[in-house]
Amino acid sequence: MTWTIPNILTVLRLLAAPGVAVMFLFFARPWADWFALVLFVTAAVTDWFDGYLAREWKQETRFGAMLDPIADKTMVVIALLVVTGFSGMNAWILLPATLILFREVFVSGLREFLGNTAGLLKVTRLAKWKTTAQMVALAVLFSTGIFKYHFAERVQDMDGPTIGAILSGDLPDEFFLGRLLWWQDATFFAGVVLLWIAAALTAITGWDYFIKAKPFLMDRQR
Repeated sequence: MTWTIPNILTVLRLLAAPGVAVMFLFFARPWADWFALVLFVTAAVTDWFDGYLAREWKQETRFGAMLDPIADKTMVVIALLVVTGFSGMNAWILLPATLILFREVFVSGLREFLGNTAGLLKVTRLAKWKTTAQMVALAVLFSTGIFKYHFAERVQDMDGPTIGAILSGDLPDEFFLGRLLWWQDATFFAGVVLLWIAAALTAITGWDYFIKAKPFLMDRQR
């Protein structure tokens, strides 16, 4: 195991993955959402840097090649669990999340079964776009919680008629409640659309890997 800078970045990304969930145990919302978003985005950025630096500095190692996809999958899986849980198991998030988790487990099982021949399931360009789409979608959905709970903080001492009057324009919107609601809805909609796009790419790449592995899954005829 070689401790190069790219490998260190990969390990830090792996350790950051459970940290996203831990934020919600130690901090109140919306600060937990802020910290989770910053940690998730920072970790996602290292996914590009560690590979780029490894190639530029010629520091590609077997350890890094093994750990990089594990770190990516761990980040996505934990973030999906957090987002799905805090969305109240919303079906528009639960369904693509289920598809993504199914594919990740299925492809991991294929690679384990193929053993020495797992090299035929090399990461494709489309698979990289799939990972990018997943991370962008999750980052956007994390931001939804920020707007939602900032809105809740600002209206906690207001009664219903006052909130309604502000949102309808009858009272001045000094706390930017309308903007917070708009951004909450916009980020949720955008995040869901991106998550479905990511799920579609996930299904396509999973099917591609299955087709490539299929010859090795057939029983030999005697």
